Amino acid sequence: MQSVLETAVDRVVGVLETTIDATGVIFHRTPATARARMADDYFDLMSAVPSGVRLEALTDTPVLEFDVELTRDLLPHMTSPGSTFDLVVDGVLQDPVRAAENLVIVDPATLEMEFRPAGPATVRFELGEGVAERRVEIWFPASSMLKLLDVRVATGTSLRPAPAGAPLWVHHGSSISQCSQADRPTETWPATVARETGRSLLNLAIGGHCQLDQFMARTIRDLPASAISLELGTNVVNFDTMRERTFASAFHGFLDTVRDGHPNTPIAIVTPIICPVAEQRPGPTLFSTDYQVRTVERPSELAAGALSLTRVREVLVREVDVRVKEGDTKLSVIDGLSLFGPGDIQDMTDGLHPNAAGYRKMAARFLALAGPHGPLG
Repeated sequence: MQSVLETAVDRVVGVLETTIDATGVIFHRTPATARARMADDYFDLMSAVPSGVRLEALTDTPVLEFDVELTRDLLPHMTSPGSTFDLVVDGVLQDPVRAAENLVIVDPATLEMEFRPAGPATVRFELGEGVAERRVEIWFPASSMLKLLDVRVATGTSLRPAPAGAPLWVHHGSSISQCSQADRPTETWPATVARETGRSLLNLAIGGHCQLDQFMARTIRDLPASAISLELGTNVVNFDTMRERTFASAFHGFLDTVRDGHPNTPIAIVTPIICPVAEQRPGPTLFSTDYQVRTVERPSELAAGALSLTRVREVLVREVDVRVKEGDTKLSVIDGLSLFGPGDIQDMTDGLHPNAAGYRKMAARFLALAGPHGPLG
């Protein structure tokens, strides 16, 4: 086997930035300036979770080996089956491959962390003998931070760039779109939609950090997107970061920036999916001792302008209507409750996040609403 790490890094797509040091390669889904200014370890971790990130190449090797170091955060009661990689050969999805990961156990009450190391892992993909060249995709885990240590192919074989040309779909959202609870990386709802519609996915959903940040608006503005979708509002309620006045203004500022680079690109605004405890009550949301999400009591004097998920949906619909009346006919709304609503609560893990079956439902419903005649048509 021979190392092709540098070549492989150049074949990775679905990523904004790559950082390389003596210990390995990390693929980030946020810009470096934002990470430096935020100075937030959790933001850095979520940025380095490669949801939607994959290697795309033409190769004649019968086997591919990846040396990786994976780190996953879990609540104390949770266990992990390992981080899952997906292999697609000439468009055909193969059996998943799993690897052990370092675990960071986070106590939701105290935020204390316990690190349980597992060390590096080698992931091996058997492609088969006797084929001159085939198109290969390796989808990285959507559940764990990944550091790539090495990539090897059989001696005398190579990785060539896969032909480009699929239109770029840029999606931004919260953990609802990062989809750590999906069974495998091709079954996050954005990945499923992208594969079904022939789109090249750039998933900029960052768990806990969909806050209408200008750094993300500028990032999307400068990308060659043919379609854009924005899953908005859930994290604003989760962390109680805005009142109605600031939320509406931040929404318009975000879209104004994106439209500077995409005056005619279809943009779909996805309103929040259901979270029963926050439908009529404002955030912040916290985890109870049973690891189910809850809201906190707050005095009535603080109620004016506070945002529940119901109110967030109403504000987003209202403000999109304002922009459409101004002439933005390429802007539309997808109701989050139509993707995952009151009838789907049995497919939630913690009262906030869908489970794997829930994400499969979201993908099927998003396909029906956004394509072929919607923004991804």
